[in-house]
Amino acid sequence: MPYLVHCKDRPGVSALRQEALADHFAYVEAVLDKIAVAGPMKDKVGGEIVGSCFIYHTDDEAEARALFENDPYYQIGLYGEVDMMAFTAAAGSWIGGKIW
Repeated sequence: MPYLVHCKDRPGVSALRQEALADHFAYVEAVLDKIAVAGPMKDKVGGEIVGSCFIYHTDDEAEARALFENDPYYQIGLYGEVDMMAFTAAAGSWIGGKIW
């Protein structure tokens, strides 16, 4: 079962996010085989980035936590709120249909 990590940025970190972008991208590329999907969250289409979402290919919470906490964005303190939970992909085009 994959792990989903939902993160909300701390207020006023847009410049910090940009400063660490290249390091963040390099890290994501290094662990790409462990990522089902990841990307920024925006307050609306075309709006400001307000956080990030990651879904990791792992059944191990400790591994998911390590993957997340080794990300430069986490290490510079970009995120204010973080939720991590086991996730069951049950239906949709991303998984090719449904699991039932």
